[in-house]
Amino acid sequence: MNDQQLIEGCLRKDKRSEKALFNKYSQRMYTICRRYARHDAEAEDILQDALIKVYDNIKNFRAEGSLEAWIRRIVVNTALKMVSKSSFQKEQLGMENYQEAATEPRAFRNLSAEELMGLIARLPDGYRIVFNLAAIEGYTHKEIGAMLGIQESTSRSQLTKARKMLQSLVLKQEKITL
Repeated sequence: MNDQQLIEGCLRKDKRSEKALFNKYSQRMYTICRRYARHDAEAEDILQDALIKVYDNIKNFRAEGSLEAWIRRIVVNTALKMVSKSSFQKEQLGMENYQEAATEPRAFRNLSAEELMGLIARLPDGYRIVFNLAAIEGYTHKEIGAMLGIQESTSRSQLTKARKMLQSLVLKQEKITL
């Protein structure tokens, strides 16, 4: 089924269409959930909540972009709402005006994507969330600030610190594998 057929079927509450939509997008969306969650069970909860929202709100899809992008936005917003209940708020206190020098990006050949995602998962919640939103999802610091209820400077600071910490974790991982 193509996306239009999936949408029409979901609007009719057709179980086959709902299952087909799940089968088509759940793995990619789970990967997004996993980047924001602290563990697999939390990622599964985020995905389930997000997909319920997708099914309940598919009537609001306007086809101005791709269905996948619309679902992705719901998944990210659902993940952020769940994370806002966590310790992230405590982590950022007092950081609004903190600025740090940018770190130079480096590429490491010996690190697989799975290993890198594992290292990102080890970042503190605040760092991980801002890193995911900025570096992976492509949001601006202004957008991140609005989504998380923080200052743009806090977002920049969290991203800089996340990159430094990730760089340190990567270097440690590289030394282990050498």
